[in-house]
Amino acid sequence: MTVWLTVIGMALVTYALRASFLLLPPHVETPALLRRALRYVPAAVLTAIWAPEVALSPGFEQLAAAAVAIAVAWRSRRTFATIVAGLAALHLFHWLL
Repeated sequence: MTVWLTVIGMALVTYALRASFLLLPPHVETPALLRRALRYVPAAVLTAIWAPEVALSPGFEQLAAAAVAIAVAWRSRRTFATIVAGLAALHLFHWLL
């Protein structure tokens, strides 16, 4: 029961934090520091998702695909292009190796 209460509490806090930006009155402007910090959230989340998989994977395919994704991210600075390039490279290297 305690575990479920913890999970429900965490879900409510997460939802409240995300909804708070949507429920702000229109005349409230977010500070410039917060806007600059929020620009880095997609890259941080993406890294948190794939870095453990690459670090713990025994195969070469994941490491090579990660290198392709990093190169695309560095050159294009576009999240969607990075995801597409990384997945395409992963499937290509898996098929070749």
